[in-house]
Amino acid sequence: MAIPTRSGLSSAEAAVRLERDGPNLLPQKPPVPLWQRVAAQLRDPLIIVLLVAAVLTIATGDWTDTAVIMLVIVVNTSVGVAQEVRADRAITALSQLTAPVARVIRDGSQTEVPAADVVVGDLLVLAEGDIIVADATVEESAALLVDESSLTGESVPVDKTGDDPLSSGTVVVRGRGRAVVTAVGAASASGRIASMMVKGAGLTPLQRRLVGVGRLLAGVAVALSALVLALGLVRGQPAELMVVTAISLVVAAVPESLPAVVTLSLALGARRMAARNALVRRLPAVETLGAVTVLATDKTGTLTEGRMVARRLWTPTGEATITGSGYAPDGQIVCDDSLDIETLTDLLTAAVLCNDARLSPPQDPRADWTALGDPTEAALLAAAAKLGLDRKHLQERFPRVTERPFDSERKRMSTVHRLPGGHGRVICKGAPDVLLSLSVLTDDPTLLARAAERAEQLARDGYRVLAVASHDLPAVPETAPESGLSLLGLVAILDPPRPAAATAIIACKQAGIRPLLITGDHPGTARAIATDLGIIDTGDPVVDLRCPGTPDHAKISVYARATPGQKLDIIEHLRAHGETLAMTGDGVNDGPALRRADIGVAMGERGTEVARQAADLVLADDNLDTVVAAVEEGRRVYANIRRFLVYGLSGGAAEIAVMLLGPFAGLALPLLPAQILWINLLTHGLPGVALGGEPATPGSMAIPPRPPSQSILGAGLWQRLIRIAVVLTAVTLGVAVWAHQTGRPWQSMAFFALGATQLGVALGSRTRPGTLANPMLLLAVAGALVLQLAGLYLPPLQELLGTQPLALGDLLIVGALSVLGYAAVRLDRILHPSRPQRSTHPTDKAPHAH
Repeated sequence: MAIPTRSGLSSAEAAVRLERDGPNLLPQKPPVPLWQRVAAQLRDPLIIVLLVAAVLTIATGDWTDTAVIMLVIVVNTSVGVAQEVRADRAITALSQLTAPVARVIRDGSQTEVPAADVVVGDLLVLAEGDIIVADATVEESAALLVDESSLTGESVPVDKTGDDPLSSGTVVVRGRGRAVVTAVGAASASGRIASMMVKGAGLTPLQRRLVGVGRLLAGVAVALSALVLALGLVRGQPAELMVVTAISLVVAAVPESLPAVVTLSLALGARRMAARNALVRRLPAVETLGAVTVLATDKTGTLTEGRMVARRLWTPTGEATITGSGYAPDGQIVCDDSLDIETLTDLLTAAVLCNDARLSPPQDPRADWTALGDPTEAALLAAAAKLGLDRKHLQERFPRVTERPFDSERKRMSTVHRLPGGHGRVICKGAPDVLLSLSVLTDDPTLLARAAERAEQLARDGYRVLAVASHDLPAVPETAPESGLSLLGLVAILDPPRPAAATAIIACKQAGIRPLLITGDHPGTARAIATDLGIIDTGDPVVDLRCPGTPDHAKISVYARATPGQKLDIIEHLRAHGETLAMTGDGVNDGPALRRADIGVAMGERGTEVARQAADLVLADDNLDTVVAAVEEGRRVYANIRRFLVYGLSGGAAEIAVMLLGPFAGLALPLLPAQILWINLLTHGLPGVALGGEPATPGSMAIPPRPPSQSILGAGLWQRLIRIAVVLTAVTLGVAVWAHQTGRPWQSMAFFALGATQLGVALGSRTRPGTLANPMLLLAVAGALVLQLAGLYLPPLQELLGTQPLALGDLLIVGALSVLGYAAVRLDRILHPSRPQRSTHPTDKAPHAH
């Protein structure tokens, strides 16, 4: 139909409305000033612990240790700020690439303006492929079909006619039309959803655990150091010396390189993920993924390709299955023995002729084919291409004469074509429930009943089914008569799962992570995809959220027809019941859920701006497998932090124990304050930081996630810490007592024994001992050992530390005994292996084989 011209707004009126209502932009946070980013980093609980440690070292006058601590603070803050800025710039670049424009009628003529300049009352001119930039009401339309999946989750486009509403962020896939803008910016559908994305900057699971550890360390260290101070004063030691000693012990008990270990581990994880096309917007997001117990995901474009594909063909003589993915002609059609090629060719030829879509090959051979028009019609063209049928050739051979476009009332499309010899052909395609019930079909009622039964079965399996019929006439009619039609067959179409999605779901289940599907799509479609991917088994419940009732969230793995608000309710319920939840999505309707989840993961290629801005992690290639890789990185980070805590805290505990027990063994002051700080500097410095680069523990993705309530020192870690500290203490005191009784420089021997034994613990803490998997740790331990020896033999350091050189024999004895630190860690892992708590989710089942 022709669309009459209207004058639209004047430029002056548009300017007034733009000034009154503001630009047509989604609510966005203002740019974060650099000083606020720095301040946010300094508020990290770990950094606060470090700042306290720096004050204590200043109080002792130990400027070297103060400088090291301040260096750690500066590096940690710089890396965190740089990562945030880099991620924000990348997201901004993505936004600029996808910033839409709009065609509007201004001053009586059509003009193109940025989407931000569209105002209420503007007359939008819409055509295939256009993004609808504001809420509007259809004024005029011609076969207008709109993809609303980004807003509703429904994968099937919706027919739009006069007075129908249009929502911002949706896409015209077929036809043309004009619409009057009714709401822009924050008042639009996308804006209202974006306003739901208010979320406080809460602590990540790792940060919450480290806060608890920090409080525990502070209390224990202060109490024990006060006890050392009291014991020294009782024995008559100088008060000034004992105060300095007590402060040194507090500093030694605080693992000041822990923030550096955390930052290094997160930065390495972020770098590895960037190589896998995953953009980390906040460094803590890497570790948070390692703690995930539930992975909630949208369907359209996340688990599926976001493109309709014909999979099944039914004709009165037999059926066929279609292979391949996307709109490329790759793949084949596998027919039943009873299906002849002529019948199949007639069906697909009709499907191509009664069709307005177009397919385009990519310029880059590595890219995918693209489609313009209704995705359902594009799927028909792709299926025909697999049989060797070319759209252009068929249209030249059977030119279209007239048509009756699809509309929501008729639920079918009809076209008339001229055949060679002057004959005519009418082709009709549409919904089976409509087409098969028409009295115009001349087929045997038994055949139509068979077709209706098969169409219903395919629909229950999650397919969108089209029926195709035709009728040849002796002459070309002027209109499209729908009489005398004969059924050619049925075409079953679906949005197929991504190949990587099945692998990702299997990996999640093997890792003890519960997959959860939350979609706005039909329950039948949701069930089909969830069953195919192994999220649920046949017969498991699927909740239709439009039906009344409160589902048992602990037993449900698939939710259908979910609104953005209902997605939020599900996520908040799961988090309130102790789950650590990751949410993936790409649409405007996913934005609030992405923001509210513990970690939001957005698709970068087809994801909307709302989704990208709400997410903590953006997948540039839309590959769900990358989420699984990120989970492994998160577990690696957490394992390395726990590894460092065992190493650092066992050393600190041993230092305090030596100072407490030494006097009872006849050692007045086992170590001087400077010696304590020197050991702490060497062991907690580069070797401790290098532990953050350890590779992932083998089999880390074959165990369940840690319980959300578990302490970072849980699962037997604090017991291991104590056992190793006992060995360190025994070696140090044993060496000191033997040296004291034999007239050797016992304090210097204790000094070297404690430092060297702790370095042995560092080597024993490696993920893969005996390999070069983390060469930085080997170099760091070697360097620390050289500096420990320098503390014994270099005169300036001897004066600073109060040490004496050791005879070669004594040095070899102490060196041999320090191997017990390495042995303690390795033996403890054998005698007391970690036993992760098994998941108790009722939906945990063996993954499907694919």
